[in-house]
Amino acid sequence: MKNLSTKGLSMSQAQSISNLCNQRAQDIKSTIGSINNAEKTITIDREKYVMVQGMPMPKNISQMLFEKAQMHACQAFLMEAIKEKDALMDAIVREQFTYENAPQREYLDEPELLSNVTEEWGWAQLSVSEHNEYLEQEAYASHIGQFIHRGGQLDMLRRELSNLSTIEWKEIEMGKKTPVKVIPHHNSKDLLTLHESLAQQHRNYEQRVNYFKAKVKNLVTEENARIARHNGELLSERKKAQAELDQAWTVVYTDWSNARDVAEKQFEAERQERIKYAAALRINVDARFQAVVDFFLTAE
Repeated sequence: MKNLSTKGLSMSQAQSISNLCNQRAQDIKSTIGSINNAEKTITIDREKYVMVQGMPMPKNISQMLFEKAQMHACQAFLMEAIKEKDALMDAIVREQFTYENAPQREYLDEPELLSNVTEEWGWAQLSVSEHNEYLEQEAYASHIGQFIHRGGQLDMLRRELSNLSTIEWKEIEMGKKTPVKVIPHHNSKDLLTLHESLAQQHRNYEQRVNYFKAKVKNLVTEENARIARHNGELLSERKKAQAELDQAWTVVYTDWSNARDVAEKQFEAERQERIKYAAALRINVDARFQAVVDFFLTAE
């Protein structure tokens, strides 16, 4: 507790002064940051305007830098002291009661349970031919879908065609517009027919893709159900054996628990006294920071 004692600043005073130190340092920093080398003016219609306000180097720049550093140093000291008390309080609060010579409860080892399988396992159950067919069908469905769905190339062409003008105007020379003839090479009917044809193909490919996905999902569901039954049997057997051990242990534990309760109450009473003492601690201000602290205390 290098910065704490029963006399000195309270935590609220320390936090308030720390904030004031920070604000004062920021004000000085802002002033220093506005220093420039020249004032810039401009004359328009015989009227002089200041474009950049001149901020020459203050004569007391050394004093300002010293004060700024002093504010930061004092703030750092106060914050370190505040953290020191917080750490002390936290350490006491986090103290855990321990009690030796507790009766050892016997636990049976957990049975080795099977883990649920994932879709990766399900896909591995497909034959090579099935897996390759899925990859093929998924690729067809994906790429056709990208082309025909909203935002795809065909969708954009259809929407653009409906708004296409037969003539556009382009400014080739300054102030002079030249007509640009627009010759469409698609028509709405053809694009609609193409869309319907590709959409049907897309549905066919998607149906096959969904078939494989459903098959994999069913394989995974069935296997996980089998694993659940297997694991349930193992857990049930362990639960029964553990219950027999627990019954024997309860008798021994009861006596130990009563003695432990007495010891825990004594520990907690002592801990509360330590918390009360730590809560009353204040910050012992180092002499080198006393002038700054006194200044702000007086200002209050």
